[in-house]
Amino acid sequence: MTRSIWMNGSLVAPEDATVSVFDHGLLYGDGCFEGIRVYGGNVFKLKAHVERMQASARRIYLEPPCTDQELSDAIEQTVEANRIEDGYVRVVYTRGKGSLGLNPFTCETPSCIIIADTISLYPESMYRDGMAVIIADRPRVPIECLDPQIKSLNYLNNILAKVEAIEAGVLEAIMLNTQGHVAECTGDNIFLVKDGSIITPDTSAGMLHGITRRFVIEEVAPACGYSVEARTVEKEELFEADEIFLTGTAAEVIGVSSINGKPIGSGVVGPVTLQLVEQFRLMVSSACEQSSAV
Repeated sequence: MTRSIWMNGSLVAPEDATVSVFDHGLLYGDGCFEGIRVYGGNVFKLKAHVERMQASARRIYLEPPCTDQELSDAIEQTVEANRIEDGYVRVVYTRGKGSLGLNPFTCETPSCIIIADTISLYPESMYRDGMAVIIADRPRVPIECLDPQIKSLNYLNNILAKVEAIEAGVLEAIMLNTQGHVAECTGDNIFLVKDGSIITPDTSAGMLHGITRRFVIEEVAPACGYSVEARTVEKEELFEADEIFLTGTAAEVIGVSSINGKPIGSGVVGPVTLQLVEQFRLMVSSACEQSSAV
């Protein structure tokens, strides 16, 4: 249970963590956010998440209300105050209170909100058996229209694709870009395994370069003896893959069993994915032990 919310410099009770109805984060989705995992009481990849949060803010011309160090300290303080051992942190910047108009510069003071709580994104059974997904009809917003590296508070593109998944009886949907190439899922990045090689869409497809995605590419896969090729991925390749897995801060690494009702590979979590999951958890555990020892 969340005991305290960090808001604009201090910890407050959840019922006191409020924003104005004139906040442009509420009125227009004008702001940004970051999701971060906590393992063993230690915030995982904190520096990388803080850097991405600050970069998202500056990309939307919002001067961060906290320095990198202030934000890092506030996140750790919130985790400690809520006694989170294994959980999730949501960091939010809103544009702040302004006028009833789009001009963001009428908002003088942005808000910073930090929530620390437990999280369970997918049932544990899916990590054993794989998850069924669909390909959404709704494409990703083109990269020319909105930089996908901005984790904007306006997630309607992803949410409406998520609704497609839920209506199909599954929990995740793969999103294509407007050229029909594979981009990402509504909340996760996607990887394919074919003939022992690991492939993932290039960021030019219009997707977020997730921190877990980066961790898998740069650390987890090499530790297992694999390199990862980032390139354009066609929709047809999904059905020809031996394995598919998703990555995300909350999801971690999870295998896909079917797409649009069609089995992927043998229809269960494949050996490469299982190896990566095991290595991911080993490295996360090791990183937490090292953090605790400092």
